[in-house]
Amino acid sequence: AARAASREARESRIDSSNSHDTLNYMFKRNLVLPEPGSESFFLWGPRQSGKSTLLREAYPDARWLDLLKAEEFRRYLSRPELLRQELEAEGPQPRRQIVIDEIQKLPALLDEVHWLIENRGLRFALCGSSARKVKRGAANLLGGRATRYELHGLSAAELGREFDLDRMLNHGYLPRIYEASRPGRLLEAYVADYLKQEVAAEGLVRQLPTFSEFLDVAALSDGEIVNFSNIARECGVSSHTAKSHFQILEDTLLGRWLPAHRKRPKRRVIGAPKFYFADVGVV
Repeated sequence: AARAASREARESRIDSSNSHDTLNYMFKRNLVLPEPGSESFFLWGPRQSGKSTLLREAYPDARWLDLLKAEEFRRYLSRPELLRQELEAEGPQPRRQIVIDEIQKLPALLDEVHWLIENRGLRFALCGSSARKVKRGAANLLGGRATRYELHGLSAAELGREFDLDRMLNHGYLPRIYEASRPGRLLEAYVADYLKQEVAAEGLVRQLPTFSEFLDVAALSDGEIVNFSNIARECGVSSHTAKSHFQILEDTLLGRWLPAHRKRPKRRVIGAPKFYFADVGVV
């Protein structure tokens, strides 16, 4: 009865909310970001895990660059040096954080960020949902000048009294989807947007229908030891292609490998890793 009352109260708050950003503020995230102007860092995480909301809450006075805005993307795409020129023109502001959202869309900006950190002492928060384009494009990863943080879906500790195991297992942990009254459509849109934005737009695979079929097969292997030969056979691709598809999932932060434990002196153990998706709702 208490759980039902809690769910009913939560859904009434959701219906009265006009913005999905409000939902993310209902929960206090456990990830503590550095004080403004004290540190440069990357913040990685799957889409809709609440990265932008957390950054806006931590740095309300930040200088914000959103590369999802077409005009900003086009401006810095043609002239990355504009970032350095604009920030130098604003003068030193030591206690301010500079946030660049969706940094993976324009890795060339990282050279300018590197120079500004070294020569002007500025501090950046670099936010992204895919490290693949950054890593594969031989981009400047700032050579240890920026720490790394990761933000995942909601945890039981963050939900507190709002924690509902049935809801979490059926809806997943992403804040907006966890709170939705009809999460099925949002999850379908989430996967469709991922295929369109992360995979197709960046040209990560040549045959998108084959990759879509791979996702269905990979979901059945969630949390299990992965047999690349079996998955490749079910998808009609080579084992090498199946491995590269799993690498795409890892680089776009939709999943990760759990390596097998190998330090067992008394017996041999299976040495194959397991693969876990980042969100059970997506699975």
